[in-house]
Amino acid sequence: MDKLVIHGGNPLNGSVKISGAKNAVLPIMAATIIAPGEYRIHNVPELRDTLTMKRLLEMVGAEVHYENSTMQIDTSKCDTPTAPYDLVKTMRASFYVLGPFLSRFNYAEVSLPGGCAWGPRPVNYHLQAMEALGAEVDLSDGMIIAKGDLKGALIDFERSSVGATGNVLMAAVTAHGKTVIKNAAREPEIGALCIFLKKMGAEIIGVGTDEITIQGKQELKADVDYTVIPDRIEAGTFLIAGAITNGDITVENIEPDHLIIVSKCLNYAGFKLDFKQNAIRIQSSGNSIQPVDITTAIYPGFPTDLQAQWMALMTKAKGQSTITEEIYTDRFTHIAELSRFGAHIRLINNQAIIKGMEILKGAPVMSTDIRASASLILAALSSEGTSSITRVYHIDRGYDKIEEKLTTLCARIKRVKD
Repeated sequence: MDKLVIHGGNPLNGSVKISGAKNAVLPIMAATIIAPGEYRIHNVPELRDTLTMKRLLEMVGAEVHYENSTMQIDTSKCDTPTAPYDLVKTMRASFYVLGPFLSRFNYAEVSLPGGCAWGPRPVNYHLQAMEALGAEVDLSDGMIIAKGDLKGALIDFERSSVGATGNVLMAAVTAHGKTVIKNAAREPEIGALCIFLKKMGAEIIGVGTDEITIQGKQELKADVDYTVIPDRIEAGTFLIAGAITNGDITVENIEPDHLIIVSKCLNYAGFKLDFKQNAIRIQSSGNSIQPVDITTAIYPGFPTDLQAQWMALMTKAKGQSTITEEIYTDRFTHIAELSRFGAHIRLINNQAIIKGMEILKGAPVMSTDIRASASLILAALSSEGTSSITRVYHIDRGYDKIEEKLTTLCARIKRVKD
């Protein structure tokens, strides 16, 4: 297995280009199943998760070619609406094929999902919504079997869910009649999926709001050319990397409007931010990092996918801060590993209390999930001495060539065989 070796203490400097959004491209890849034909998707990040979804599409019968960040997908010969455990266990986003399978075949066999080791992320919202659309849903030997000719319905989520909103969208676009999703997810990645589906001919209104209306159409078309939006989580991670190392970096190829709450929090922490059309420059003010309390929330609130990275930054703040996790209340596996650097963090229920330290010391640590991995890299970059991070396959699921990008910013980081 690979590990990352990081020599900390260097301020990061320079510019870095952000890749396409993992959480946008995965449902879009799944959506190509809905209408048989050819698709061209640009700005596709090279991640373990995108390659896993590629393999899943190929198992279903699609032909997929991926080169130079462009993925060409031909779903004309898809004829096997099954997502087996061996793939779904490695990536929860594989569950996105449920809606497309039902949309095209009126049938789906999808394994119960796996993925990151933290936290319960139940699929009951997905299944209840499919039943509301008229599908018969059964569970047999760990496989979800759904079938039926779908009809439009009112879907009122008790709690906003990105995954369930995406699956309902993809199922409803070919259902008979009108579907209304209330308390729909407002994340930019759902907006991106809606735009892709509209390019296929879907009738969708309310994009970007918490109420989305879909008028089902019997057939959609392929021959879609689409460019994936920038990854706001990767962008936020690099902004925090610039902050925690007291550096001066410019994060390019982004949508600054997707990072409003993160940018405000970085301002409160004492950093200077300069906004351009598709870039943000972050600079240290030369003063101590100020403690900033955050609570994760659905978009446009503070993203749970940046909670671990923010915690790393707060370990270097001058004073005490709190992080309250309201999305996945047990998403705190990174605390034990951050403590190995000398961080002082207490956990009470779903709230972490961080006492900032002037100095962290390099340490051997272990990744536990995608975003926890990023927090360990940030802590290592800001620590005195050398750190090693094992189980980096987690980071490879969500960050495209992260060590290469950090090296261009003057970080001393290498990938080596463990």
